[in-house]
Amino acid sequence: MKAIFLIVLCLSALCTGAYAKTPGEVEVGGVLREAPLYGFAGDYRKLSELRGRPLIINVWASWCGPCRAEMGSLERLARRYGGKQFNIIGVSTDDDARAAANFIARTGISFDNYLDKNLLLERMLGADTIPLTVLVDARGRVLAKFHGSREWDSPEALDLIGKAFREKL
Repeated sequence: MKAIFLIVLCLSALCTGAYAKTPGEVEVGGVLREAPLYGFAGDYRKLSELRGRPLIINVWASWCGPCRAEMGSLERLARRYGGKQFNIIGVSTDDDARAAANFIARTGISFDNYLDKNLLLERMLGADTIPLTVLVDARGRVLAKFHGSREWDSPEALDLIGKAFREKL
């Protein structure tokens, strides 16, 4: 009987963790709240300034292997479509801003990237694991969230993005 109780307790703990959300997370269907965006060149803007066009937000860190692996496909996607049908931004969760800035410079990333100084965006987007890519409509509503590395310029990803934004890519 004691063994059964322990098994049930462990299973319930696992199931609860699978559905836990980041405190303050905006779930799919919700609208993103205002947040500061701190650029690596000392520039500053508000998240709301990016409304009016669909947005792809990629949460990453320079020390994260899967984040680094998908960055090239995001750059190719940005060069091909960014600014036309949608915008792309990166949000670094690095503790060391220099490491993130060096990674951006070394890899030639051209799309805008911001440092999440107070982890506000990390919590709001639900980035309990990275990389996390969030598709947001022109009004700031979260359409989808994707954890893990992907080839964002692959035919499958382009189809997924096109359907989410209701555009032919």
